Amino acid sequence: MRRSLALVYGIACYVVFFASFLYLVGFLGNLAVPRSIDSGEAAPLGAALLVNTGLLLLFGLQHSVMARPRFKAWWTRFVPPPIERSVYTLASSVALIALIVLWQPIPQTVWATEGVVASMLTIGMLTGVGLVLLSTFLIDHFDLFGLRQTWIHFRGRAYEEKRFATPLLYKHIRHPLYVGWLMTFWIAPVMTVGHLLFALVMTSYILVAIPMEERDLLRALGEPYRRWRERTPLFVPRVGASASRPARTVGSH
Repeated sequence: MRRSLALVYGIACYVVFFASFLYLVGFLGNLAVPRSIDSGEAAPLGAALLVNTGLLLLFGLQHSVMARPRFKAWWTRFVPPPIERSVYTLASSVALIALIVLWQPIPQTVWATEGVVASMLTIGMLTGVGLVLLSTFLIDHFDLFGLRQTWIHFRGRAYEEKRFATPLLYKHIRHPLYVGWLMTFWIAPVMTVGHLLFALVMTSYILVAIPMEERDLLRALGEPYRRWRERTPLFVPRVGASASRPARTVGSH
């Protein structure tokens, strides 16, 4: 693939990703989007549960399968390596867009708040979104979503994996990005049955995905990663514990 074309493709995939990510924030928070998780005509409960669960499982399956090293080794025989991450990013965005477009609202209320409490919960949800973005930039946002790979290819340089590191939040917990997502899913001024279903299935996906992700990282990064994993909590920092020292080696985070 021509280097300029690969770069344009990478930029396009990133734009689609970021637009769908921003829409997801509005979708979950019922904020400034024409179609949110609770808007629209409600379908029969059984049908809505079936459709929504299927959409969530499809999204999780796409993420898990395409992220595995064995799958990457297979499909890079057909997909040029410089755009491999961009293709993954685009596939994830398409799965997310399908989820948003086909989602069936289940509007029965689990809890509802008003006034100051509702405002505080909205701020908490947006704080989770901020934590997600911060975590991606700590890892290397543009590498994570494929732009770095296509830019390096455009410049005619060989791609090298980022060095494993534990910056800032990663000194205290292993998965700040997932903590941000959990905050985004669960902190809601109004929690409907549909939103609760979304939060439950996505939380289950995160808990299933973490062991697979950590197993892949252990194989790739070896002993330094194992030591860091053993001394660093999963989600909640140890109160009063001293900050972990960064563990570094060549490899992907």
